[in-house]
Amino acid sequence: MERILVVGVTGAGKSTLAHALSGRLGLPYHEMDALYFSGPGWAVNDELTEDVSRLTDGSRWIVDSVGYPEVRDLLWGRADTVVWLDYPRRVIMPRVLRRSVRRTVTREVIFGGNRETWAGWLSREHPVWWAWSQHGIRRHEIGRRIRDPRFAHLHTLRFGHPDDTAAWLTSL
Repeated sequence: MERILVVGVTGAGKSTLAHALSGRLGLPYHEMDALYFSGPGWAVNDELTEDVSRLTDGSRWIVDSVGYPEVRDLLWGRADTVVWLDYPRRVIMPRVLRRSVRRTVTREVIFGGNRETWAGWLSREHPVWWAWSQHGIRRHEIGRRIRDPRFAHLHTLRFGHPDDTAAWLTSL
């Protein structure tokens, strides 16, 4: 486990686990949303592919994402391990709700200097709506990729509950 993707739906805890793994394994951690969103107004990084290519050229790294479409195959092709947080909606939704309420109330600065806002809750791209609507779609996409012969080289760890993930992390 030297080139790891931590995957799952929005709110599963990908960033939290990736950060913890980074500390335990001494791997450089890269937050995909921080790479993708480059500035205010949710501006997108025009050099995302180059940036991701450069960081995945390294022999040791961890990324907390399935990957945005333009870099997805690049990430999956260069990873050696996928850690899949395959949690049900009943686990995901309270997590993403708590996180978004906290970020909105505290005006926490996130990717590219942006913030979640109360008005943003009305958008279908808000994390809460995204987590709900994309849960099945994302699970299907990850499952399809894991079965894809192009990615047969990947060692996959699939966890269906946070307790299982925590036990595994403790065992490292």
